[in-house]
Amino acid sequence: MTRTEHARDEEPLRDFLRVDPEGLPWDPSAPPRRIVSLVPSITESLFALGLGDRLVAVTQWCVHPADGVAELPKVGGTKNPDLAAITALVPELVIANHEENTHRAVTRLEAAGVPVWVTYPRRVRDGARLLAELAQLGGESGRERCARVVEEVAAELEAAEQRLAERSAGAAASAPRIFCPIWRDPWMTVGRDTYVHDMLELCGGANVFADAGDRRYPVVDVEVIVASAPDIVLLPDEPYAFGPEERRELEALALPAARSGRIHLIDGTWVSWYGPRIGPAIRVLGGLIADRPAGRTRPAAQSRRQSG
Repeated sequence: MTRTEHARDEEPLRDFLRVDPEGLPWDPSAPPRRIVSLVPSITESLFALGLGDRLVAVTQWCVHPADGVAELPKVGGTKNPDLAAITALVPELVIANHEENTHRAVTRLEAAGVPVWVTYPRRVRDGARLLAELAQLGGESGRERCARVVEEVAAELEAAEQRLAERSAGAAASAPRIFCPIWRDPWMTVGRDTYVHDMLELCGGANVFADAGDRRYPVVDVEVIVASAPDIVLLPDEPYAFGPEERRELEALALPAARSGRIHLIDGTWVSWYGPRIGPAIRVLGGLIADRPAGRTRPAAQSRRQSG
């Protein structure tokens, strides 16, 4: 089944607000008011939904929105949270992520009697649905604001999926080939079953390592990168802080992207953060892939999560 056929079989995006409350990991009649977020993009999502006042702590990597998280207690990193500090806050819910956080942290919190919601969006559509589920934390209060945020993301995603559906098989075959690494020493990139891959495809690109073995995050060497012949290279600033040095290294290789000057340093949140960033990410990445000025790339900043 193609992606387009699969999308047609799913619920309409505008129905995202119709989340089944019985499927959520809390009592729908009494949404939790004391929340610890161990996921940077979820922290930002809660603030965007007007639910930042529910947060009692976040990780040191939860940096957006800067003014919102400035005064919140920090409970360590995403990989090594301070479990004693979290427990002492008596949270009614801790929100974690299957890839960002560790099994050890989740099981120890649960053993201490702390409710933990482990999220795992693997497609952009999953990220939009998660935003709608987070909106349910607000109950009836603030429903209008939550609905507006969710519907804006749904509209952007719906338009992008429609553009993808309208591409013919021939056009899809000629989509720009993209290499998007996530780590260096060794070089690591993304396979098909990842959020990053889905975002790249949604924005009109073809991930050159979509089917590279059975690992979701394949390790590749320079010879394999050259053989993949990417038309575009996207160097995100997280989880590894790719910068000018890595761009120069790739520019020296025999890559179509190097010859055409299409090796870009990008904001890593465009390819890996779900929530309210989905819309801007689609616009900016779509512009880069189509080679139109939909946004600006920026130099890579110091990595925010090299050691979570």
